[in-house]
Amino acid sequence: MNYHWHWSIFLEQVPSGETSYLVWLLQGLYWTLLLSLTAWLLALALGVTMGVLRTLPQRGLRWVGSGYVETFRNIPLLVQLFLWYFVVPELLPQPWGDAIKQWHPLTQQFFAAWLCLGCFTAARVAEQVRAGIQALPPGQQQAGLALGLTLPQTYRYILMPTALRLIIPPLTSEFLNIFKNSAVATTIGLIELSHQAQQLVDYTAQPYEAFIAVTSLYVLINVLIMVLMRRVEQVTAIPH
Repeated sequence: MNYHWHWSIFLEQVPSGETSYLVWLLQGLYWTLLLSLTAWLLALALGVTMGVLRTLPQRGLRWVGSGYVETFRNIPLLVQLFLWYFVVPELLPQPWGDAIKQWHPLTQQFFAAWLCLGCFTAARVAEQVRAGIQALPPGQQQAGLALGLTLPQTYRYILMPTALRLIIPPLTSEFLNIFKNSAVATTIGLIELSHQAQQLVDYTAQPYEAFIAVTSLYVLINVLIMVLMRRVEQVTAIPH
């Protein structure tokens, strides 16, 4: 292979001379982390809510939760991203749509990607929450109600603390996935990590160095997450 390796390319200045290619990658890493972490907060809050709805005795609320999960889980992630970015602003009332279109392009891209990743992952989190609650013995809920707790209090003080502990391992997988899925945001122009890698290839014609560096950063992020979540799992483990 006649490929010329050039690892010092990251220290060279971009054509505009304002920064280096390494700074480009770090900027992409910043947006990847910001997008993924904020989308995870949305996914966790919305997913827990929908997961709880799927286990309630009221049929209407169960239908709401089921409808949400089936909608967002069965539409490809890339299609959802395009819907949020291109279609939703056109479907909103005209003043709202016009206001969104006047945002800075980076803000539009980030907001669409945030909603897409958050809502898509929330559907998967909801299924984990539902499974965790339904894995508990039915007597726990009955005991809470027998003690005079309301149904919301039973969920808050008895069911959810135990169910959330049980589902930490699958939630770790979803946490990892949201970082990897953030790469789809490059299709709408968000300057996250994979987008910056592609730009580096376009400017330098050094694809191996660019994508090896990006792959290493993704692996590093995922390893740190796994270490963190394993620690959380150990701290919150149910005794015996």
